[in-house]
Amino acid sequence: MEKFLVVMVMLASCHAETQDLSGKVFVFPKETNKDHVKLLTSKTSFNALTVCLRFFTDLTRNYGLFSLATPGITNDFVLFKINMVDQIKMHARDGGTDFRSLSFPPNSWHTMCSTWESENGIGQLWVDGQPTIKRFIHSGQPISGEPITILGQEQDTYGGGFDITQSFVGMISRLHAWDYVLSPSEIHRYMKNSYFTPGNVFNWKALEFKITGNILVDEEVM
Repeated sequence: MEKFLVVMVMLASCHAETQDLSGKVFVFPKETNKDHVKLLTSKTSFNALTVCLRFFTDLTRNYGLFSLATPGITNDFVLFKINMVDQIKMHARDGGTDFRSLSFPPNSWHTMCSTWESENGIGQLWVDGQPTIKRFIHSGQPISGEPITILGQEQDTYGGGFDITQSFVGMISRLHAWDYVLSPSEIHRYMKNSYFTPGNVFNWKALEFKITGNILVDEEVM
């Protein structure tokens, strides 16, 4: 009789790891103004950006899902859940807009993709397979500068300024990011986890990251 052992790894702040996280999740088990995951990339300029991820939480307050800052702009690309309402605020180049009338039932997996293009300034979300309207955020400037990208916290300063009341508690998995706007068909393939092109900025199957604090890497449970 086969026995399946669930391996849970607790990692502390130290060196960068590059891992294939297929079938894994980051677990953020508590409210904190310190614990986070830092994602590493060699890219320093983005004329466009697509970020896709899955998340699971029971939070009803506000929380940050994805926070990319550069030396000049702390809200260079941010996905932030607004408390008590089904609304996501997306920042690009310090501009921002709210995507409303979404649905995030607690204790359920949600799959979300976000797109933004600097030339026209248009952003859009896809939530659990459904697109939102397209909204203007900021145009005319690419994201430029060495990025610090954080999961689990929202940056108010470059690489810091974390607020415990905005920390994420739950699980995040299958994070990918591309330096272009994915087509709707490619987004659908990502959401079905079926033959999509892995991210060329962040790739869950070859992710370079550093963990600070008590963040767990655990098996993904559907």
